[in-house]
Amino acid sequence: MMVPMRPKTLILRTAGVNCDRETGHAFELAGAQADFVHLNRILENPAMIQQYQIMAFPGGFSYGDDIAAGRILANQVHHHLAEAFAKFIEAGKPIIGICNGFQVLVKTDLLPGKVAGQNGQTATLAHNDCGRFVDRWIHLASKPSKCIWTRGVERIELPIAHGEGKFIPRDESIRKALWDNGQVALVYTNADGTPAGGTAPANPNGSTDDIAGVCDPTGLVFGLMPHPERHVDPTQHPAWTRMTPLPLEGQGLQIFRNAVRHIA
Repeated sequence: MMVPMRPKTLILRTAGVNCDRETGHAFELAGAQADFVHLNRILENPAMIQQYQIMAFPGGFSYGDDIAAGRILANQVHHHLAEAFAKFIEAGKPIIGICNGFQVLVKTDLLPGKVAGQNGQTATLAHNDCGRFVDRWIHLASKPSKCIWTRGVERIELPIAHGEGKFIPRDESIRKALWDNGQVALVYTNADGTPAGGTAPANPNGSTDDIAGVCDPTGLVFGLMPHPERHVDPTQHPAWTRMTPLPLEGQGLQIFRNAVRHIA
């Protein structure tokens, strides 16, 4: 497969999505070309997905989060685009879902994928334990996993902004399989890197096992609640004036660069 020097990234847009420009900017900084495409164009011609090498579901409130966060967009993908998405992944092309995009992916068959012999939706993202929207910076650590997006990432600090971010596997067999299969990619931690232990504020939503991001069995499809696109420049961090020396880039940029390197 001939790949252009700047891999083409499809930034999927629809009503309510509001983090598409930041996500596109992150991919551009990472060396990709970002194209903003409305879902209606994809529904008209699902084959156009194959023109791209990377795909992103940005954050926001797709369709106003009516019914449930990400549910309507997930239903459109599941019922109308499942074959096109399967072909995209089979070709070794990565997909990322951030915040609302993560909520979309877990409400389809894409994340965490077939786990413990079970198909369909095997996890969900429920309301935060605190019962309210949380907007703050949090600490994360990567775990040994299949995820191509988190290679070389160890400890990282990113912002969150969500009301339904509590990751819950369907049952104990799913929870165990996610760890055994190397599908848990990111977890919430305390500032010193120790486990959050399920407690706020380090774990901002009460996610099972402090899980902040998971991948599918291929490692290509990745979803996370924190916003890496909001920390691609060091000056986006609230403490940047006290950083000595000032880093050359924000910690979130590595995630996007990993996808570009995977294609290259």
